[in-house]
Amino acid sequence: MQEIYLDNAATTPMSPQVIDVMTREMKSDFGNASSTYELGRQARRAVDRARSQIAAAINAEDSEIVFTSGGSESNNTAIFGVAHSRQKIGKQIITTKIEHPSVLNPMRQLEREGYDVTYLDVDETGHISLTDLKNALTPETILVSIMAVNNEVGSINPLAEIGAIVADSNAYFHVDAVQGLGNIDLDVKEMQIDLLSTSAHKINGPKFLGFLYENKQITLPPLVLGGEQETKRRAGTENVPAIAGFGEAVSEIAAVDKAGLQAKYAHWQEMILQELNQAGVAYEINGGCGEHVSHHVLNLRINGVSTTILQANLDLAGFAVSGGSACTAGSLEPSHVLVACFGKDSPRVNESIRISFGRYNTDEEVAAFAQELSKIARKVQK
Repeated sequence: MQEIYLDNAATTPMSPQVIDVMTREMKSDFGNASSTYELGRQARRAVDRARSQIAAAINAEDSEIVFTSGGSESNNTAIFGVAHSRQKIGKQIITTKIEHPSVLNPMRQLEREGYDVTYLDVDETGHISLTDLKNALTPETILVSIMAVNNEVGSINPLAEIGAIVADSNAYFHVDAVQGLGNIDLDVKEMQIDLLSTSAHKINGPKFLGFLYENKQITLPPLVLGGEQETKRRAGTENVPAIAGFGEAVSEIAAVDKAGLQAKYAHWQEMILQELNQAGVAYEINGGCGEHVSHHVLNLRINGVSTTILQANLDLAGFAVSGGSACTAGSLEPSHVLVACFGKDSPRVNESIRISFGRYNTDEEVAAFAQELSKIARKVQK
């Protein structure tokens, strides 16, 4: 049985070109990038080349890119770094109720340390109110942390508008762009973003690698202490093959027309919805699929069918989809994103699946999935 993978918001298959780059580096370049002899200098050149590729993709300077172990470390570095280095200015932080756990859990830790964290509400499409953000800002606000694209319902936040609002305050603007990089255009200068986190494995790169963009005007204390790698901002010997692969992955995705990619994903969403409509399946869309949404995510409630039953039946049929964020999939608690959008008593929180597309999926795969989803839904709903 062929497995059809539709959980790209959890992770993505590696690009063949990325694999080639990493394989070449592993075979020919084992030097430590901090060593001064030729093998070390060769490794350093590979790291610097990747850093330049990544900086160019978000309109940053090379020196503003810090390699980390992934989005979670980048988020933790930004949040704890700002909180602990700016607490003399104030101890108020603003975020949203639908952030990734690697943002929400550091926020809860900071609350235990005496910080005042404001969690902005979202509407049923997963969007915040800019008026709420303006009203929450005070002279003591030191950080606003808002994700670019939500990983469960695909809502896109208006980063440029948020950046302009935050720029008029004392706060720094941090963006978790793990789902944004590769799906929407990002320009840290135009959007007035001070800190931005990403992860390589969401854009067909290697796992356990990411970067943190730090505006050159900002100096944060390092989260990981040790050697003087990454200009003393992140200790640990650089994973040169993975970093080279990350640079290749970013270059590939930077060359892709984001509007065209979104149009392709929107077409796939429509294929699934048409199949459900023709089959008479009762369903609801969580988060919407119109404007201000990244169409790589389609979150559906199949009315009356539990997430567990639907996901298990799809898995047995050879289709990989998610019941929510892969980072919380092992939890018995319902999705915090759907709870924030619809309330904890809504049946949506226990009857929804997340379908997420990637650039290697095909029309044939999506059509096969739509037919199987309709077949299972009709059977169980009857």
